[in-house]
Parts: sequence; C-alpha cells; structure tokens
Amino acid sequence: MTTAHTLLAEVAGGLKARQVIPYLGAGVFDLVEGACPIPRSPEELVAALTAKAAVPGRIRRHLTAASQYIESHKHRRTLETILTGLFKTGPEPTALHRYLAGIPELPLIVDTWYDDTMARALAGSPFWGQIQGMSHPQSLGEWVRYFGPDGEPADADAAAGWNRVLYKPMGAVTPAGNYLVSDSDYVEVLTEIDIQSPIPAAVQNLRAGRNFLFLGCRFDGEIGRTFARQIIKRSAERHWAVISGELSRNEAKFIETYGITRIDLPLAEAVEALSGA
Repeated sequence: MTTAHTLLAEVAGGLKARQVIPYLGAGVFDLVEGACPIPRSPEELVAALTAKAAVPGRIRRHLTAASQYIESHKHRRTLETILTGLFKTGPEPTALHRYLAGIPELPLIVDTWYDDTMARALAGSPFWGQIQGMSHPQSLGEWVRYFGPDGEPADADAAAGWNRVLYKPMGAVTPAGNYLVSDSDYVEVLTEIDIQSPIPAAVQNLRAGRNFLFLGCRFDGEIGRTFARQIIKRSAERHWAVISGELSRNEAKFIETYGITRIDLPLAEAVEALSGA
C-alpha cells in the first residue's frame, strides 16, 4: 500500500468516526464520464456566462468581474437566470457524492460549487438540511438561509437539530437560486469573514476540533483560499487535500501554512481508495 493509500485509509476511518469533514470543490465533476452538463470550474463558468451575455474583452476570463458587469448592465435577475439555466440540470451523483451520502455519521459536508448534486444524493436521508450563503446586497441583511430536506425554508434552530448539515457557502441553484458570484456579492462577505459573521453558528460548532478533507479543490484563487481558510478556522491542525499534478506557488504556500497534507492521486483513484477502505 502506498503512502497516499495509507493516508486515505486513515481519512476514511475519520469520516466514519465523525472526525473528518469533506470539503468539495468544482473539480469533483471531473469524475463525470463524458460531457458534463454543468460547468466544472470557474474558467468553464465564466466562458459559459460570457457566451450568453456580452462583456468587455478585458474581463471575459474573470468570473467575479464578468458577473458584476452583467449584474450592473443587464440587471441582477439576468445574471441569476443565466446561472440557474447553467446549473438546473446537473449530472447524476458521482461515486464521490454517493459515497459521502452513504456515511450517515458525517455531521457536515462543505460544498463550494453552485450545483445541487450533493443535495440530490442526500435525498431520503433522515434529519438533514442545507445552509446556503446569500448575496448580502440582494438579501435582507442575512448572511445565510436555511432549507430543510424538502427545500422548504428553515432556521438556525432547526439546523441545530439536523443529523447532517450540507453547507453551500457560495449558494446553489436549488431550492432558491442563491449565488455569491459577482464582485458586489463578495465585497461585504470578504470584509466580514475574518470575524466569522458570514459563517453560520451550526458550521462553526461542527468544525470545532475536526479535520478537513479537500476534494476537487484548487487553491490558486484568492477567494477560494480565503473561504477555505476561514471555514477551517478553529478546527483541528491537520487536514488533507487530494490534488494531482503540479501545484502553483500560491497553492504550495497555502497548504503548507494551514497544515494540509497533499495526497497526489487522481481524484477517481482517491475516491476508489476511500470507498474501499
């Protein structure tokens, strides 16, 4: 057994022991065989957005700036309608989504993409719900909203009694089409996130003393690094990330700084090792 597989066997035990929290990024959809019906990265998403709404060439490759341009020049509703169209028909849950949904002991799953695949994988599980990040300028001063397993609105008191919490810090296509995606969406969140205001109490409580496993995540963008850093704040000191191939300088610095052990395996191989452990 390789060192990577030994680590994954340890992590698999931690998932079942309620000690390790999965943290999913857009890259989990690299597990989809063939064409994927939704964008699988910020780069794919901004390309899809700008194919549907013209933006200046200088920002065509920058997701938050392109989203802000669409919001400012064509109205917020236009941006949300495009995003909902891009994510409304997601793929079937991957082997990873099914594996995580099949671990009833997991108290928290963090999922940072805009799809509803993990929620669909959890359908039928008892006493779970999701917490979604809100676009603060578009809300009534809320940082998050709560939804039960049927998609009906819930609240923080209900969340405290859920067996499993699905935390979608960037929002999601269902049940209400909440998205953090434009510059204005992030400006207040990033101002407040260091003092943890946008992170719900249920998540803060569940992360305490626990380790995180990053799957399908890259740390080459400042926003992604900031959210990861703040979500794992006051958790355990040891974490893992499945990342295959070469790391950027920013990624290497980030994982070293925050006690993240890199597992250099293709995601599909890592998922197979986890589920077989």
